[in-house]
Amino acid sequence: MPITFITGATSGFGKAAAEKFAANGHALIINGRREDRLQALSNKLQEQYHVAVLPLVFDVRDQQAVFNAVQGLSAEWQQIDILVNNAGLAAGRDFFNEADLNDWNTMVDTNIKGFMYVAQAVSKLMVPLKKGHIINIGSIAGKQVYEKGNVYCATKHAVDALNQAMRIDLLRHNIRVTAIHPGAAETEFSLVRLKGDAKAASEVYTGMKALTAEDIAETIYWTTTLPPHVCVNDMIVTCVQQADAFYYNRV
Repeated sequence: MPITFITGATSGFGKAAAEKFAANGHALIINGRREDRLQALSNKLQEQYHVAVLPLVFDVRDQQAVFNAVQGLSAEWQQIDILVNNAGLAAGRDFFNEADLNDWNTMVDTNIKGFMYVAQAVSKLMVPLKKGHIINIGSIAGKQVYEKGNVYCATKHAVDALNQAMRIDLLRHNIRVTAIHPGAAETEFSLVRLKGDAKAASEVYTGMKALTAEDIAETIYWTTTLPPHVCVNDMIVTCVQQADAFYYNRV
């Protein structure tokens, strides 16, 4: 039974990915900060799909907590086949000169530093096995910068660069590294970004059928089903009504 480690599993892409991999017989290590949600998901997956699930509650921003959790895994759970490096967020959407520095720090600490901590901790376990697949969840904001995106876009550009760097540095260890960059996807993302303003969050997707968390989970899973000599390096995924970070066909 393959083992898949998913960060940010309590909502959005991470939760949908956990359900998809569990449905296909993977044992799961799931991570999140919200213990109640994580435990509820763990119970649901075990009951519905009869797979082993190990919930790990920690904040990816906490370097020591990340390494303690990963290094503290039992020998059996250390045999990780796939990492879905998903934990991330956007906080605020403001002009550069008006932005809240706390928002900036939260995004940098989560989307870059936390992202790196998890990837390094897990890759250290994959190296002796000479195999593994790391899937980094980026964003179309990592390809194009838009108004009021400033630091969020910067963090996702960093994810894009780090994805390339991981692929180069882990090449000698036969580890596949994939980046998936979603466009507009209707999850809790905008609600978090806009500080709980449900009306403003819903307006982000007005006039189009946006991606769902399940769409991205399907894409993530598909990249892991290809022959072992095949690696999808980089993929941008949008709904049909979105061409890039700027152009939409709203009806």
